[in-house]
Amino acid sequence: MQSALGNETRFRILYTLKHDGNMSAKDLRTRLGVAGNTLHYHLDELVNTGLVENRMRNEPEEDGVYSYYRASAMGAALLEEGIEELIRQDWESLERYS
Repeated sequence: MQSALGNETRFRILYTLKHDGNMSAKDLRTRLGVAGNTLHYHLDELVNTGLVENRMRNEPEEDGVYSYYRASAMGAALLEEGIEELIRQDWESLERYS
C-alpha cells in the first residue's frame, strides 16, 4: 500500500484529494496538469489499493451520473500519520540542529 504512494503522481493525487476534498477526474487533471489517461491509470491504482474512493451521484441539473474521487479514511490516515508526520519530524530536526 505504501508503495502506491512511492509514485509522485499518485502522492500528488492523494494529497490533493485529502486537502481539497472531493474532485472529478477533470478537476484533478486541471489542478495537477496530468494527461487524462495517465491520471486515470494512477487513480485506478489508488482505488485498487483502497487509498482513494470513486463515488457516483446523480446531478439534478444534468442528465447522467457525476463521478468524483475522494481520499478514503485509510488514505487520509496514511498520509497524515505516515508521510506528513515524517516531514514534520524532519523539519523539527532541521530546526533543532540548525
